[in-house]
Amino acid sequence: MNQATQLPFLPFTRPEIDEETIAGVVEVLRSGWITTGPQNQRFEAELSAYFGGRPVRTFNSGTATMEIALRIAGIGPGDEVITTPMSWVATANVILEVGATPVFVDIDPATRNIDLALVERAITPRTRAILPVYLAGLPVNMDRLYELAGAHKLRVIEDAAQAMGSSWKGRRIGAIGDLVSFSFHANKNLTSIEGGALVLNNEDEARLAAKYRLQGVTRTGFDGMEVDVLGGKYNLTDVAARVGLGQLPHLERFTAQRRALASHYFESLVGGAATEAGVQLPQADFENSNWHMFQIMLPLAKLSIDRAGFMAKLHERGIGSGVHYPALHLFKLYRDRGFGPGMFLNAEQFGRAGVTLPLFSSMRREDVERVCRAVNEICEHNLI
Repeated sequence: MNQATQLPFLPFTRPEIDEETIAGVVEVLRSGWITTGPQNQRFEAELSAYFGGRPVRTFNSGTATMEIALRIAGIGPGDEVITTPMSWVATANVILEVGATPVFVDIDPATRNIDLALVERAITPRTRAILPVYLAGLPVNMDRLYELAGAHKLRVIEDAAQAMGSSWKGRRIGAIGDLVSFSFHANKNLTSIEGGALVLNNEDEARLAAKYRLQGVTRTGFDGMEVDVLGGKYNLTDVAARVGLGQLPHLERFTAQRRALASHYFESLVGGAATEAGVQLPQADFENSNWHMFQIMLPLAKLSIDRAGFMAKLHERGIGSGVHYPALHLFKLYRDRGFGPGMFLNAEQFGRAGVTLPLFSSMRREDVERVCRAVNEICEHNLI
C-alpha cells in the first residue's frame, strides 16, 4: 500500500493468469513431463490455427525466434539487415549474432516505428532483409513494407514481439507476411512466462526451425539421430506452453480491454494540463494496434524535471512507469561500430523523453483516471 495515496501500487504492467491455467500448470508438473512435449505440440497447433493454418514453432524467447528467422532466411556474414534503432536491444543483437550488419533507419515520429519512406535509401547491394519492429503493438504499413521488399527481393523478418492480437486491414499479424516473430515474455499481451513463437511459410522452414531449436538434431525411429545444421538450445517447456494455452482463449478479450483503456487515456489526457504543456500522445489507432503499451513523450524543454524525476514523482503517487526504449544505437556496443548521437534524431528524442504508462487487461477506468490526474498534476506543477 502506498503511504502517500493509500491506494495499492499500480505497476506499468501485470499479467492476467486465471485459476484454470494455474491448475493446468499443476497438472503438467504432476504429469512428470515438464520439458518440451505434448503441451508444446498442442500450443503450436492452436497457434497455427490462430494464424490461419501457417506453420508455427515455439521457442524459449522472442530473441531466439528472431535469430532463428535470420538463419532460416540465410542471413550471415557480409549481409546487411535494415532495422530500427527504437526497440529492445535484442532486435539488433540478433543481427550481430548471425554475423550480419545492422543498418539503422530513423523512426516516423507519429508512429514511432521505422520510417518506411527512408528504408529504400538505406538499401545497398548487400541488403538481404528488412526487420521492422511493431512498437507498442502498432504495425507498420504492411502494404508498403512488402511492396519495398518485393521490389528489392528482400526477406522480411517481422519483430512482432509486442503485436500478438494486432492486425493489418482486418487480418491478424502473423497470418500474413514472411517470417513473423512473437514474444511471450511476462509483460506481453499473451504470456507463457518466457517464450516466443515463429510463424513460418512452409513445412520445410518449420522443420529447419525445429532443428535450429534443439542442437540441429533430427530423430528417426527409436534410436536414429542425425545433425546436419548448427543448432542451439531454444526449446519451450511444457510448463510454459500450458500457460500460453491458458492465455490464448482470452486474447481477444485482453485486446478489447486494452483498446478500451487506451481510448480512456485519450479522453482523460487530451486538453488537460499535460497535453497543453506539450506532452505528445501515441497515434490513436484502434483498428490495428493491440495497445501493448501506452507511451507518452515528455516536453523536457518545458519542464523543470528530467524524465527520471517525472517517473519518480509518478512512483511517489503509487504509479509505476517504464522506458521503452533508449535509442539502441547509442549503446556502447553500437557506438563502437560507428554509430553515435545525431544520426537518428527522432529515435534519439523519443529515447530521451518517452515514458510508458500503466496499461494491462485487468486495469480499470479508475486506474487510468488516477494515472492521468498524476500526469497532469506533475506537468502543471513543474513547468518552467
